[in-house]
Amino acid sequence: MIESLLLLIAGVVLAWFGGEIFVRGGVNLALCARWPTAVIGVTVAAFGTSSPEFMVAVNASLDGTPQLSLGDVLGSNVVNVSLVLAIVLALSGMKATDKGVRRDWWMALVAPILLYAVLWDGWFSRLDAGLVLAAFSGWLLMVVRHARAHAASQTEATVCPPFSQSIIFLMIGLGLLIGAAQFVVSGGKGIALALGWSPFVVGAVVVAIATSTPELATTLIARMRGHDDVGLGNILGSNIFNVLLVASVTALIRPYPIHLPELHTSLIFGFVTVLIIYPGRNGHLGRARGFVLLAIYACYIGMTLHQDS
Repeated sequence: MIESLLLLIAGVVLAWFGGEIFVRGGVNLALCARWPTAVIGVTVAAFGTSSPEFMVAVNASLDGTPQLSLGDVLGSNVVNVSLVLAIVLALSGMKATDKGVRRDWWMALVAPILLYAVLWDGWFSRLDAGLVLAAFSGWLLMVVRHARAHAASQTEATVCPPFSQSIIFLMIGLGLLIGAAQFVVSGGKGIALALGWSPFVVGAVVVAIATSTPELATTLIARMRGHDDVGLGNILGSNIFNVLLVASVTALIRPYPIHLPELHTSLIFGFVTVLIIYPGRNGHLGRARGFVLLAIYACYIGMTLHQDS
């Protein structure tokens, strides 16, 4: 137990330093490419902070426990909004300025519905995974088109750090975030399995919080540096990557049966929490939403654990 706790602490420390370096590299990259910072948040940052879920998915499939990965990605989506984003909102609120945020909000809202639709027959097949990946590819294409249109509209010369420096910062930050997530996942799984929880609940509660450590560090640091679009884009993008990409990879490696009632709590809470963070006309997300989301997260944990009892 002590060893697991030490791994958790080490993971949090690594995540903080990794998030600081990763955000700096991402913002610099946006300046050099003349892309909106929200696009960097929803693509590069989101992919980077979703890499722990991706690694858990691959390992879980190879180990013959893909249900743990599905619990992880669905639970992580709830954690990303109702805990990670909620903490940031409760502290100071946020404001989204890029119009692409609403597009990404809609995709994050529709993604769990699409996933549930393909899983209705109780089986996650390779065909199901291909359909979900097609939706992901369509969304990513829209994001890239938006970024290119924004870059083409910029006529003023932009002063930015060397491109190679931005990439180096991104790679170092990503490496620290991945390492942090592995420490937290190992510590969290050790504690949870000792309590006798089922693989899905371990994934939905403990591993989900553990693999959301990079999102917390990145979003919090982005808010502290005044880059709200990076932080909000990171959360929305991570949710989209988790449901449409990471979950699909698991099924591509090893198709598996689904017990639908086990998914209901995570899917419903994931949908409701994203619904709550719709940016208003001015893009402002107030502190009150953060406290509401934290209350919802407490209910989610209680219902998930009760379901396993």
